[in-house]
Amino acid sequence: MALLVWTRNGESNMPRTRRCRYPNCHAMVTFPDHYCQQHHEHEAEYLASRQRWARGHDKQYTHHYNTVTRYRNEDKRQQYNFYRTRQWSHLRQQVLERDHYLCAYCRVQGIITAAKTVDHIVPIEYDQAIKADVNNLAVICGKCHRDKTDWEQLYYGTGQGNTLKNVETIRDVKKVTLLMNGEIG
Repeated sequence: MALLVWTRNGESNMPRTRRCRYPNCHAMVTFPDHYCQQHHEHEAEYLASRQRWARGHDKQYTHHYNTVTRYRNEDKRQQYNFYRTRQWSHLRQQVLERDHYLCAYCRVQGIITAAKTVDHIVPIEYDQAIKADVNNLAVICGKCHRDKTDWEQLYYGTGQGNTLKNVETIRDVKKVTLLMNGEIG
């Protein structure tokens, strides 16, 4: 039987312990560790995954992103507020139905990919005048959206910390796809 000695502030002087997080390992570890000596190599990976999870679930982080990073100036505030309007909701639904919920950028490459995101072919950051033009909208999958965003930052100069460039606007999905895949220069 273990004898617990309590300190003045009501805590015991025994170290806090828990089981090792490694599957089927029942070794006990002392706080703040999560893995025993045998499985200690997993500790850094586990802590990194906890930080990633916490970042996505941290109200303060999310609040900072939404109020400072996302709405960093009045133009960006107006852009993101547009996505909360009834007009955008109707435009989005119209484009999803027109494109049959299939990525337009994959389709020009002969690939069929289901998607639910509607994208501005010419980014509204570059040309606010055509933000509600249904001909400037296309359905896009996650992979193409990431590739297109990277391409837009290089071609148009969009994104935080970049300066908009004076270049020709490209409204053809096929040409944008070829450019973002590096097939034409």
